[in-house]
Amino acid sequence: MSSALFLINPISGKGRKDKILAALKDAGHRAVVTEYAGQAETLAHEAPEDIVVAVGGDGTVNEVARGLLGTGKTLGILPCGSGDGLARCLNISHDISKSLKIIESGKTHPLDVGYVNGKPFFSVCGVGFDADVSRMFALSGKRGVTTYITKALELWKTFRPETYTISIDGKEWTQDAVLVTVGNSNQWGNGAKITPRADCGDGMLDVTVLDMFRSVEIPHLAAMLMEGHCDDCRQVHCYRGRHIVISRTSSGPAHFDGDWFYADEVLDISVSPSALRILVP
Repeated sequence: MSSALFLINPISGKGRKDKILAALKDAGHRAVVTEYAGQAETLAHEAPEDIVVAVGGDGTVNEVARGLLGTGKTLGILPCGSGDGLARCLNISHDISKSLKIIESGKTHPLDVGYVNGKPFFSVCGVGFDADVSRMFALSGKRGVTTYITKALELWKTFRPETYTISIDGKEWTQDAVLVTVGNSNQWGNGAKITPRADCGDGMLDVTVLDMFRSVEIPHLAAMLMEGHCDDCRQVHCYRGRHIVISRTSSGPAHFDGDWFYADEVLDISVSPSALRILVP
């Protein structure tokens, strides 16, 4: 294999990364545990290695991948985050020995890069209910899917849909929606396939718009989401395009790759096809 640098986020997901670090060192790999947000992007950009591996969740992948844009280097993933949406979409194993084999002998695959208001994302971005939950999740100071579900149920008690004007490749309409999610990959993470037909290397972005629904419908929607068939639900509308503009009445939370950020009223989203290479099984 070509030389590789492993960048480890010590706080991603649950538990310490001591075992992972030890396994990497035993295999003779160079590994660095990052100490602050943004350091992985700098280290990835400056690394002399041909391959830079993100050891963490989607947020860690985003940091490392940002640093690799325009360098010609290849991205690898050892998934150990809270959701790991991109890794799951690409069938990258959570078993460290198996994911290491991908780094050592896997094949390269073109990876599209999405941009939301100039910020690169590699899995999904969006606004609405999931963005509000992402904010609550981050502010809670706790990790894990249980915390995420708890915050989602808490928010749902008082949630009201917002009015969005959506444009996809010039076709525009206005509607109320629970959320609007744009996917380069097919899921938020943990197998929840919100954009179930998305392909990370097809030069397109998938868009899911969710209508308001009754609380009694949550179990059915959740089951279809996890089975990868949410697009069969009457409340779900799926589209595809290269340039998406989402407008709302006021600024507020948005999210990309597992992290929330404060965004203006308008989100301008586009795709740069095959802008990066990634190692896959």
